[in-house]
Amino acid sequence: MSSPLKHARSAWRKYLILPKLIRLSRSAPKDRTEAWNRYWAGIGSTGTSSEVLWDSGSDNELRGYRDVLARHFDPDLPVVDVGCGHGAFSRALAAFSPQVIGVDVADHAVARARSESAGVDNLSFVACDMTRPGAGAGLAGPTDANVFIRGVLHVLDTADQAALMENLRQLVGGRGRVFLAETNFRGNPVEYVSHLGASLRRIPAPLELAIRKLPMPGHFGPDELAAVMPTERWTLVEDGAATIETNPLMDADGDSRIPGYFAVLKGETPAQEALSA
Repeated sequence: MSSPLKHARSAWRKYLILPKLIRLSRSAPKDRTEAWNRYWAGIGSTGTSSEVLWDSGSDNELRGYRDVLARHFDPDLPVVDVGCGHGAFSRALAAFSPQVIGVDVADHAVARARSESAGVDNLSFVACDMTRPGAGAGLAGPTDANVFIRGVLHVLDTADQAALMENLRQLVGGRGRVFLAETNFRGNPVEYVSHLGASLRRIPAPLELAIRKLPMPGHFGPDELAAVMPTERWTLVEDGAATIETNPLMDADGDSRIPGYFAVLKGETPAQEALSA
């Protein structure tokens, strides 16, 4: 069989899964907060035997970010981990930050994060919708803060992305910085789930759970950032390619690593905005 024909048949087989994906996704709540709360309420295990799609069970991905964080994060400032989930990245960040505040829209995620983080003195968690107007005010107390955000923007629509970015600007003030890392898989949803191991024969359990419970994600790269990062409010300090690690239990049929994008941002203070106007 010729290579182009084999490629065409392989691509066609991928799209045969589409009706199944549609059926599975119909049960996902339309309300974002409800969806995430239901998702985390049903999670039985995290870490090395995790049921969570984006939980690799290791700190390997964060180690890949350490040099970037060291270059740009003021080590004396607290870190706010936005979209903290069960707190894995929050706990890792607490090892080299004076104070870490994990924030998540889901009460059940925050409850699990607190339980799994017992005994870490410089770590706390708050349930908060960071797209709500003014949500960033006072979250880290009277000081500026650094912000770590991984895998959140790509699951929000453009309006919520913009609202979140404005709240992050309130958090960082003049001294803090935002570090973001997002999935940036440029294929369509069928190609995305196929990359993660979905096929007509099976869908890896962590992936199927996410499809059943959560809205279908998008991607987030330089173009998406530019659309929600007004230049009079933000300065892009550094960006580049990243690798987002997901649950390694899917490696049998797919690739648990997803092409990603990282960026470091500096917020413009009101005085700086006036000068640039």
